[in-house]
Formats: sequence, C-alpha cells, structure tokens
Amino acid sequence: MPVRPARLALTVWVLGLIAAAVALAEERAATQVIARLNAALLDVLQHAETLGYQGRFEKLMPVVADTFDLAFMAEKSIGKHWKALSDDDKARWVKLFHEYTAATYAGNFDHFSGQRFEISGQEPSQNDTVVVHTTLIDPGGENTDLDYRLHQTPAGPRVIDIYLKGTVSQLALQRSDFTSTLDRGGLDALATTIRAKIADLAAGRAKRKSG
Repeated sequence: MPVRPARLALTVWVLGLIAAAVALAEERAATQVIARLNAALLDVLQHAETLGYQGRFEKLMPVVADTFDLAFMAEKSIGKHWKALSDDDKARWVKLFHEYTAATYAGNFDHFSGQRFEISGQEPSQNDTVVVHTTLIDPGGENTDLDYRLHQTPAGPRVIDIYLKGTVSQLALQRSDFTSTLDRGGLDALATTIRAKIADLAAGRAKRKSG
C-alpha cells in the first residue's frame, strides 16, 4: 500500500525534529564536557599552592582522561610515524602523551589570583566537530582564549585540539615539534624529550621560560 503524501511529509518532519534534537543534545554535551574540565581546572588552581605540582598532576590525570580523546590526539600528534609503531610503542606513547597533557596544566595552573572561566558559546566545525569557546579571565593579568575542538566518541564528545588565543592549533604545533624529533631519533628520543619537558613543568622552569 503506497504511503500517502501527507503521511510521508509528517514522517520527514518528525525525523527532522529527532535529528535536530540529537544535534542539540550533542552540542550541549560538548559544552558540558568543557564545563567539567573548567571546573576541575579552577578547583586545582584555587588549591594550587596547597596541592603542589604533584597534587595538581594527580588530580588532573583522571580529568584529562575523561575529557580528552587521548588516543586520537596521540596518534595525530606524530602524523605518519604512528603507523610504523608497534602496538606496545603506541600504548607507550598514548600513556606518555596523557602524562604530558596533564603536566602542562599542572605546571601552568600554579597560582590563584581570582581567575575564572567563561564559556561564551560554541559553533560547528569541520568534519562533524564542535568548537567550544572558553576564556580564562585573569583580573590581575591577561585574559587567555582557549577554544576546544571536540568530536563524538562512543563515550560522548571529547577534546581533540585546543586553539590558543583562538587561532593557534596546539595539536599542529605539537606535530611539528614531535615529528622533527622522531625524524632524528625515533620514539626513544621523543620520549626523552617529553620527559624532560614534564620535569621542567614540575620544577616550574617551563612556565618561566615561556613567560
């Protein structure tokens, strides 16, 4: 029995509503992921001196795992070199990339002076991703724009890149840096370099160098 035009139109309309509702839910979920990350960062920042670097690092490790797609980012951060790694080396690199991501936050969020986060909105981006616009408001210094790009995973939206000052892709900067080290000395050389960067962050040297 043929479907009547009115029934077909109603079906299309209902499916459109469902698709729109799903898209809206996914967008809200992306904002919620960043709100959860911001809340954890602010909590660490407010207790930065009491926690010390190691305390900040330990609190941020599970938060980073829960809000970032670390396997995706670890792969993209080394480009073509990923395919050449063994399964053990891939797992080793993902673990080290996780530690480095948490260490970067722990090393830089070391002093509270009234900072707060603001999420100003979000917008769709390329390849079915969403960008959530965040600003770290610093009453005693310079505000910092941190735009997070997220994609869908089986566990929900997860961060796959951060745009510093709204334009500079952190993942692109890392890929340029990491691949040049891999070209020269392979994964062992890169692991040594990353562990040195983590040690600098732990000692407060990395922040002073970049400041």
